[in-house]
Amino acid sequence: MAIIPARFQSQRLPGKALLDIAGRPMIAHVLERVQKARGIDRILVATDDERIGDAVTQWGVEARLTSPRHASGTDRIAEVAATLDAEIIVNVQCDEPLIDPQTIEAALAPLLCEPSIVISTTSEPITELAEVLDPHVVKVVSDRRGFALYFSRSPIPHIRRDQSLDVVLRAQPEWLRFYRRHTGLYVYRRTCLLQLSQLDPSPLEQLERLEQLRALEHGIPIRVVPVEHRSIGVDTPEDLQRVRALYEERRHHG
Repeated sequence: MAIIPARFQSQRLPGKALLDIAGRPMIAHVLERVQKARGIDRILVATDDERIGDAVTQWGVEARLTSPRHASGTDRIAEVAATLDAEIIVNVQCDEPLIDPQTIEAALAPLLCEPSIVISTTSEPITELAEVLDPHVVKVVSDRRGFALYFSRSPIPHIRRDQSLDVVLRAQPEWLRFYRRHTGLYVYRRTCLLQLSQLDPSPLEQLERLEQLRALEHGIPIRVVPVEHRSIGVDTPEDLQRVRALYEERRHHG
């Protein structure tokens, strides 16, 4: 099943789950894409605000009100998951209105195929230098088996040369292939999700403000599946304008 955490307060975009994109709230686009993913038999929105709950209920999707004190989406969905018996929980962020249903399916596949995997996610190619340098774009590096080594808002890997990184990548744009963007998506085994929610926020998690680092700091491996479809997580007003423009372009081209 899929649980979508949707907090109303956001430092950069308050109430962003309900912000309009092409005549519908952002979370409606997310729900539509999750509904198209194979392997999802139930969808639920976990929120701290009745306005979001009322909105998704009108679209026929179940909503659960959760504590407003949760530090992360992981903690929010864990509150709901503790009341359910689903073995596998898909966590799609409410600010991913362009996520491809096949990306969701790709993230789900490792847990369906390999019992030893307890968390999975996906990564996308980075094709622009601006994304490498943007702290709102989370980067990930993985080992040869496909498990995450680290997630960061900083450019990773660091290419050590005499010049600054932007100069190096402008001169060698083919090196952008070493950079991968993390998609706002996780798949958990329920037991692992509940375990994570009982752990205190870890130091790196707090420094980077990246909830997945709690798992890595406690030695819980995260499988990272590479996908080619590029999504846009809406973290800033600029992201919102880009997504609105893309939906408008698609509307004009049918």
